[in-house]
Amino acid sequence: MPKMKSKSGARKRLKLMGSGRIKRKKAFRRHLLNSKSAKRGRRLRKGAMVDKSNLAQVKRMLLA
Repeated sequence: MPKMKSKSGARKRLKLMGSGRIKRKKAFRRHLLNSKSAKRGRRLRKGAMVDKSNLAQVKRMLLA
């Protein structure tokens, strides 16, 4: 049987760190930025980690 393919959309958006956690970008930073405060924009610039409740599902998408 051939190898399972990982989800290419997840592969482009997520990065597996050495510790086993997964790094992601924050949402709501693409458009309509005038209505959002500069402080909020700065916070959205930073990366975040995938929550542990979603970790198993996301790992399965990447390592399938």
